[in-house]
Amino acid sequence: MKSSNKHILLTGGTGLIGRNLTKQLISKGYEVSHLSRSPGHDPGVNTFLWDVEKGTIDARCIDGVDIIVHLAGAGIADKRWTDKRKKELIDSRTKSIGLIYQLIAKNPNKVNSVISASAIGYYSDRGDELLTEESTPNNDFMAKCCVEWEAAVDEGSKFNLRIVKFRTGVVLDNGGALAQLAVPVKLFVGSPIGNGKQWVPWIHWQDVIDMYLHAIENTDFTGVYNMVSPNPVTNKQLTQAVAKQLHKPLWAPNVPAFVLKLLMGEMSTVVLGSTKVSAQKIEDAGFKFKYPDIAPALKEIYE
Repeated sequence: MKSSNKHILLTGGTGLIGRNLTKQLISKGYEVSHLSRSPGHDPGVNTFLWDVEKGTIDARCIDGVDIIVHLAGAGIADKRWTDKRKKELIDSRTKSIGLIYQLIAKNPNKVNSVISASAIGYYSDRGDELLTEESTPNNDFMAKCCVEWEAAVDEGSKFNLRIVKFRTGVVLDNGGALAQLAVPVKLFVGSPIGNGKQWVPWIHWQDVIDMYLHAIENTDFTGVYNMVSPNPVTNKQLTQAVAKQLHKPLWAPNVPAFVLKLLMGEMSTVVLGSTKVSAQKIEDAGFKFKYPDIAPALKEIYE
């Protein structure tokens, strides 16, 4: 379906999801701009500069824009969670959208929608409980970060914007979480983490892109949705599926939880936490997954 030349502004457009989404939007005839800390290298994309820490933003970035897709945010697992890092993780998500809303408030524009990432960290570690969009948030740092992030995005309702928030699971692609999991497997020392029973709310990167496109193209689509595959797996099942795909045996014992806590500190909840998340709401909204099951998802990524 060709677009009616709508103009999309992306924050976090140079990340893995941002790059793939940009490509697909351009191929569908959309005009795409990026808000970035550094000048862009893509001749097909207008890049406007901002510095969230300093509170500076190029006011022209919203000219002619219909929809803003907010993907910006410092990497959750990139560094240890010191107090300074925690502040960065929250500010990079909340202050960034706040800057955009300040512009919208002061300048004439035609922005009608904001589609934002959030994360399943909103629910955090909940054992075997099946979590829906109605479930309450947890009260640890990850949850606090997501609650503040979503609240900052919701400020856009003052401007009568259509707001969509996607609580994103563990995105499987050639890099990121999957690459980290696969390294020990490739070296024949792969093994589940902790007791291996914790639920991993995964999603294939193509389904992530398609979900953003679904939200961009369906103007009556609004609210909060879990961005996860309909078939979650445990950490043990995921590790076994990766080993099978890579034709490697799994014989190492589980990695003890205390080792990870020593190495990662509070951030270890990202890998030790169990979050079983429902995709029912997005399926009910008419979204069709290309990769609902883990084996075909991994096959596509590794081949």
